[in-house]
Amino acid sequence: MDRLGQLLDTAGPLLRRVDALLGAGGAPADHGVWAQLRRVRLLPGDAARAIAALRPADLEDAAPELRADARACAVVAATLPPPGEWTGAAADAYDRTRHRTATRIAGATNSLDHRLAESAELAESLAGWMTTAREDLAAALAEALTSTEAVTLSTDKLDVASPGEAAAAANVAETILRPVADACDEAADLLHTTSRLAEPAL
Repeated sequence: MDRLGQLLDTAGPLLRRVDALLGAGGAPADHGVWAQLRRVRLLPGDAARAIAALRPADLEDAAPELRADARACAVVAATLPPPGEWTGAAADAYDRTRHRTATRIAGATNSLDHRLAESAELAESLAGWMTTAREDLAAALAEALTSTEAVTLSTDKLDVASPGEAAAAANVAETILRPVADACDEAADLLHTTSRLAEPAL
């Protein structure tokens, strides 16, 4: 279990109190937490658990396999047999098909080996993003747990009508949601730059 996993267990009661206060009483109208809530569209507890569910190691393991598959494609494309002594219209048609197939498998911008290599790069980038997102959230949780707001919210009985508790919950929520929102924006940018992988192959 990494730092986030440990801190999330410790922060569970605080997150539940913050979610309960936000859900029942909202937050001060001009508080910055509203901007973060609009970005994430989740309460802090759900947002934190969503980041905690990310498993960067799974994608790190996928990248070498994808690169091995890309190399295998290049080998297959290079070893498609030519017509040899076979001649005539059928041989010419076969050779055209062989070249076309080889190009689809390897060597072209949108060939299978190229897309596999790009997928490996994407897997590595996403794994790095997941690791950073987990680390940033862990830092935010540590900050929230050691804050004066956490002390204010440490009571078992919450007062949804208390301006002090509402402000404390909003402050904690903003602290937690900001790195989650930033991580979501970074993921969207990363996926946008690799959107070509979703296009049909040759």
